[in-house]
Amino acid sequence: MTRSSPLLALRAGLLARLAGDAPLAALMGGRLRLYDEPPRGAAPVYALFGPSEVSDDSVDGARRHRHAFALTVFAKPGSARSALEVAEHIAARLDEADLALIGHALILLRLRSLAGLRDERTGEARATLSFEAVTEVAA
Repeated sequence: MTRSSPLLALRAGLLARLAGDAPLAALMGGRLRLYDEPPRGAAPVYALFGPSEVSDDSVDGARRHRHAFALTVFAKPGSARSALEVAEHIAARLDEADLALIGHALILLRLRSLAGLRDERTGEARATLSFEAVTEVAA
């Protein structure tokens, strides 16, 4: 049996949690727009999986992983608020959420920070959510 990636299992759980959220979809233009890479030609509002790091956090024989990851929401031109509204909605849906993961159990999911940013060169506004999580390999 192949062991599944804790990071990919967590991402799938995040997507499943957010996919059926009609108010979030409305804020993002009609559907969940959370991607691995910037979509070609797509106008904001959309979000990207940002940097992530997974490290071993095993204890007492339990195979655990500690995750640090970010989601970045890109705003409509001229509307930092559009990114912040989406980011706050995502934060409310994910902070302390109990997600079902394939091959892993979610022990902890916590929002660490939410930051509003503006690119000095382009003027593009965005919001970045930073999360921490702990997962455990299912027996």
